[in-house]
Amino acid sequence: MGNINAVVNYETTDGGAIAIIAMDNPPVNALSHALRSGLVAAIEKARDSDAVKAVMLIGTARAFSAGADISEFGTPRQPPSLIDVVALLDAMAKPVIAAISGLALGGGFELALGCHYRVAAPGSRVGLPEVKLGLLPGAGGTQRLPRLVGAEAAAQIIVSGDPVPAAKALAMGALDAVLEGDFRAAALDFTREVMKAGGKPPRVRDRDDKLAAAKADPSVIDRAVAKQLQRLRGLPAPKACVDAVRAAVTMPFEEGQKKELALFMGLLGSPESKAQRHVFFAEREAAKLPDMPADTKEKPIARAVVIGAGTMGGGIAMCFANAGIPVRVIETEQAALTRGLDRVAENYRIAISRGSLSQAEMDKRMAQISGTIDFGAVAEGDLVIEAVFEEMDLKRRVFAEIDRLAKQGALLASNTSTLDINEIAAATKRPEDVLGMHFFSPANVMRLLEIVRARKTSYAALATALGIGRRIGKVTSVVGVCDGFVGNRMLARRTTQAEMLLLEGALPWDVDAAVLAFGFPMGPFAMGDLAGLDVGWRIRKARGVTAEISDTLCEAGRFGQKTGAGYYRYEKGSRTPMPDPEVEKIILAASEKRGITRRPIGAAEITERMIYPMINEGARILEERMAMRASDIDIIWIYGYGWPVWRGGPMFYADQVGLPQIRDRLAQYAATSPDKTLKPAPLLEKLAASGQGFAALPVQTIAV
Repeated sequence: MGNINAVVNYETTDGGAIAIIAMDNPPVNALSHALRSGLVAAIEKARDSDAVKAVMLIGTARAFSAGADISEFGTPRQPPSLIDVVALLDAMAKPVIAAISGLALGGGFELALGCHYRVAAPGSRVGLPEVKLGLLPGAGGTQRLPRLVGAEAAAQIIVSGDPVPAAKALAMGALDAVLEGDFRAAALDFTREVMKAGGKPPRVRDRDDKLAAAKADPSVIDRAVAKQLQRLRGLPAPKACVDAVRAAVTMPFEEGQKKELALFMGLLGSPESKAQRHVFFAEREAAKLPDMPADTKEKPIARAVVIGAGTMGGGIAMCFANAGIPVRVIETEQAALTRGLDRVAENYRIAISRGSLSQAEMDKRMAQISGTIDFGAVAEGDLVIEAVFEEMDLKRRVFAEIDRLAKQGALLASNTSTLDINEIAAATKRPEDVLGMHFFSPANVMRLLEIVRARKTSYAALATALGIGRRIGKVTSVVGVCDGFVGNRMLARRTTQAEMLLLEGALPWDVDAAVLAFGFPMGPFAMGDLAGLDVGWRIRKARGVTAEISDTLCEAGRFGQKTGAGYYRYEKGSRTPMPDPEVEKIILAASEKRGITRRPIGAAEITERMIYPMINEGARILEERMAMRASDIDIIWIYGYGWPVWRGGPMFYADQVGLPQIRDRLAQYAATSPDKTLKPAPLLEKLAASGQGFAALPVQTIAV
């Protein structure tokens, strides 16, 4: 509890010559109204004191400030604004030192940029991540940062939204010092040196030496971020960030700040920003179980075991090694184990070649991974994850053996992407310790982790899986037991429609183009080629299911990129998909065999048939209580399947389009299609008729 208000403390030292203003608004010093108003009162107190000669602004060890309280977005703003607070700091006639420990992000970094000096503890990170919410820094960040690091570097930082480590920020000029040892004491020593030096405090807004290159040639800004903008495919926020940085170069500070604010306000009401802010909150809600007792304890996890050294098993092992958790990989044959561990090492070597990992870090991570062909090593694991072929009999045999060997209390997880966890758990005498942990491929890259709650899964097991998900950097969502769980169950609806579109008149490149235009990074057919068409073929054969065109391609040995041909053909050594006349012949023959008269199919229809059936299945998933929230489905699709974040996820997107339109279009397609799943789901019908959206649904428990 502070003495200015609940979240701001004011004290003096050195005989009253240094005022220390401390922010303490757990957990990350979000710049709420209380914090902003407390800062104004404290700054004014220091300003008006004759005794005070310098000010040190500091946060907690975890965070100087991680930025704005975005729960206030869309609500009437209560003064003072962050702009007011920063302006007050900027105008101080006494030097103000921002002492940064932990995070200084967004508005928190803008607060520091308004100070006259910035020092940081080692390991701290600074940055302006507003673009990830479809926004830009709105309290002077786009105007001050270029004056410290140059317009080109500032544009790259702001457009990426990625945090910058303290050492790099110091080298760029964003910080004045990185201080070792007792940080508070060192920051006070720095403040004393500044105070002794005297002179007029240097305001960031008055600097222009780092703007010289951009003033001479403003196009350097565009060139600096050209690749980033190309990847972001014309989204409004990144472009607005560049425009704001350009204003720092071409306009006086006050005019540039007005330009920044105008651009910010324009983005605040944009559909893209609303979608991205929805995702921000949805991600934080997804890991919460409404029925979990508050006193539930996680099981301690010191060591993991992964069964299977294939692509998935190796990727899962990397997740644990990257987080510093020792992991043992078990295989049945030494050759398979060696191949798997070699693949892991090669993945790390690729990261080194791209500059995202050092050799020392690779060595450290590889040291966490060990392999064995002794199944008895299962006994070492506090967490055992099975990652063998997607065959129920095999998984049941593996879990029976795990049950025999694993230590009591160990968490037992299957990486199955579709199969019944209840049936797998029944192969053990401890079903309360069994659940699904569905990683997405490549597991070491994809952020989603579907945690599948079986009928007898204990709360302790769920809490442990959620905790492990956090430790290894995953976005988690708890789902129920059904075929394909949430993500793959919805994907199956898209896959069915994709095949039908080919039979009715479209070609793979037509469908992929429409899906790319919607915002996905890849279309379904290019994605199938990347993953390997033989994977789905093997699963279909095990289930007695067919997909005529895909099966024909597989029977011809066209498995995708790994064979140089799938739905597309690939030049040797290239991953670029190229339309193939042979595939077109296969598709035309399949249509003729079915007696289907082909017709031109436009991009609008393709997009609806790729998206609306998935939304419909999402409604069924919610009806059956296989997901707790509509927003959980959004998170699964964003982090597991590449749904464009600026569209907010399938259920959010449905609410924006309007459920009556989706209901009506599905009914029209269902009337002429053999695909009976196109019939609008009862929940979709009900919400559309009532004028409500999926966002109106209450949080529910998973059905078990």
